[in-house]
Parts: sequence; C-alpha cells; structure tokens
Amino acid sequence: MDLNFNNDAPQAADEQQKKSSDHSHRRTTACTTFSKQYLYRRGFSEARLLEAMNLEKFEKGQCWHFITAGDVDSLSFLKVVLIHQPKLHYLLFSTWCMAAEDILQFSEWIEQGVIEHLDCYVGEIFPNQYRVEYRMLKDLVERTQCGRVAVFRNHSKIYAGWGDDFHFVIECSAKINTNPRTEQGSITIDEGVCLFFKEYFDGIKSFE
Repeated sequence: MDLNFNNDAPQAADEQQKKSSDHSHRRTTACTTFSKQYLYRRGFSEARLLEAMNLEKFEKGQCWHFITAGDVDSLSFLKVVLIHQPKLHYLLFSTWCMAAEDILQFSEWIEQGVIEHLDCYVGEIFPNQYRVEYRMLKDLVERTQCGRVAVFRNHSKIYAGWGDDFHFVIECSAKINTNPRTEQGSITIDEGVCLFFKEYFDGIKSFE
C-alpha cells in the first residue's frame, strides 16, 4: 500500500523552516532538552504519519511504501514501529548525520528501556563537522553501554531491529534530522531482510 502525504502544513511552519535554513549553523553546546522548533516539526510529522498508520496491523512479510512532502522524517517511521512493538531488543541505525535532539530522543528510549541494544553507524563527516552531536552520541553509548558507534564512508539511511513480535527494516531517503524536502521511505516486516542488513553492518570497521 502506498500512502501519499501532501505538504499542507501551516504557512508558519514553512516560514519557520526557511528562517532556520537561512540562519543555520553548527551546534556549539550539547543538547539537554528538546527545542520548541524541534517539538513542533516532530509533532506535526508524527501526527500525520501516526494518524494514517495507527489502525493498521503489521504482519510478517509486509512492506509499506511511503512518499512524503516534507512533513515526515525517518525517526517518525521508527515511532510507527514502536506503536506496534513498544520494546525493541535490538536496533541499529545508519545515517550520514543527525541532530542533537535526535540523540536525546534515543537517550530517553534507552533509559526508559524501550531500546535494549543500539548500534549507531554514521558518516565520515560526522566527527568533525558535527562535533558536539558526535560527542553526545559517543557519551550516550559509553554511559549506557548499549552498543557501539561506528564511523565510515556512509550515506545510507536505515533502521533494522526486532522485539518479541517481529523483525523490521526502515529504509528512507531522509537523514534522521528533519528537512522540508520530498522523501521516500518504506517499512518491511521480515526477519531475513533485517538480518541481511545487520550482518553487513556488524562487519563495518570504524575509522575511530
């Protein structure tokens, strides 16, 4: 089934995103709470996606396909999975880069026991161009001993994991951080596909 989310967000959201992009700069301090702008974007994107998927039932072998118009990012797809499977024994994510607020979200999930084991795969630009975010991610993994952080020549955007009920893979053209562009994504409920990706990423040797 294909779900097409049209970009009918309030004009204020577009203006806010434009202001953000016009004055974007690298974070210089660590993030300890969610920003209002982050909550607005995240809340709007998730409301759209969760409204469409909340009544659906995931079954093994299914693959859901999505095309979005700037109102959904890849972390929203993970929230959909967590509705149907509130606890994950294992999760890996792969991204080129990510925002500090996204790292804080993973930190909360780990501390709440939503995610037991987390392996993080980031692009080679992340340690130098996103120094604060990289330090936050490393500190999270070292503090909780939840998994590992690997840096390599990476531009893939993938989640793969499982809980008691099913294995899943999320593939998305969007990075974890929110952006206003059209993106495509999919959620596959399949053990073989999940383990296919895990086997590959398990073999990654980090630059660090």
